Amino acid sequence: MTTEPPIHFEAASTIAVVVSSNEPLLFLSEDQRVIAASSSFCRAFEINPATIPGRRLSDLGGGEWAMPTLASLLKATASGVAQIDAYEIDLLRPNRPARRLVINARTLDDGDKERVRLLLAVTDVTDMRAEARLKDDLVRDKAILMQEVQHRVANSLQIIASVLMQSARRVQSEEARGHLQNAHHRVMSIAAVQKQLSTSTVGKVELRTYFTQLCESLGASMIADADRLSIAVTVDDSAVDPDVSISLGLIVTELVINALKHAFPDQSKGRIEIDYRSADGDWTLSVSDNGIGLPTGSDAPKAGLGTGIVEALARNLRGTIEVSDAGPGATVTIRHRAAADADATLPAAE
Repeated sequence: MTTEPPIHFEAASTIAVVVSSNEPLLFLSEDQRVIAASSSFCRAFEINPATIPGRRLSDLGGGEWAMPTLASLLKATASGVAQIDAYEIDLLRPNRPARRLVINARTLDDGDKERVRLLLAVTDVTDMRAEARLKDDLVRDKAILMQEVQHRVANSLQIIASVLMQSARRVQSEEARGHLQNAHHRVMSIAAVQKQLSTSTVGKVELRTYFTQLCESLGASMIADADRLSIAVTVDDSAVDPDVSISLGLIVTELVINALKHAFPDQSKGRIEIDYRSADGDWTLSVSDNGIGLPTGSDAPKAGLGTGIVEALARNLRGTIEVSDAGPGATVTIRHRAAADADATLPAAE
């Protein structure tokens, strides 16, 4: 008569820990027979605990655990050749939806040096993956919706600008015509920004492409003779958040429109240059022209709506504005210093 070898104290302790675990665990022999299974494993996969001990892994349930790839990986783990780390596999059962499982396995020293034992941990990630896919789908749908909204807004602004221009051509009053033309330019500046955002993807906005396309749109709508007036863009590899790009884009459009309207009244040729540079959180944006320069004295115009818009946007970006004579022409520079942001967050001295 043969008898089973006595169970070591350490082995008995391991079995007790496995059975009481809140995680789905299997304690296996080298030939992949089940020594113990946690209650959570039995509940998760609807297997009667009384039918598990002594059975091969491949015989559990209705045979759904007979997975050749898993068996090969467990064999390699038992021999010390490999170990299973977050291996994903589908559990297929008749008339039930597939479950996505993540498998981890290790050899386990239970006190018996002459035997190899395996601890197999099983995590069902089916619902988690479904939620992740749903979240990805929602994010993608939101991005598509936002782009569609931006596209429609840009188109609507273009229509409004056209109506304003048609109205300006029909009115008899020079003053009314001037107001309508100014309103047209203002709408066009916003439309130009919206047009670029409607074609950009979610995430950082590359300013070189953004400013270039922006200025091409402004030039196409406001420059009748491209041989007379031109706009040049010089930008480094900077990329900013969408909300920052909106403010920068509106600043550029306001300053470019102002230069196109006032800097070249009698010149045969003119040029507007946009330059942007950033480093270590600091950035500088400048818009220059080689026009008539800054009027002084009684010729100096009063600050208009465009000036107020630029000043408000610069404050919003925590930037400072400097207007200087470019000899010839004028330059408007907006500077932002990261140190200013840090100082603004410091508590006031008591």
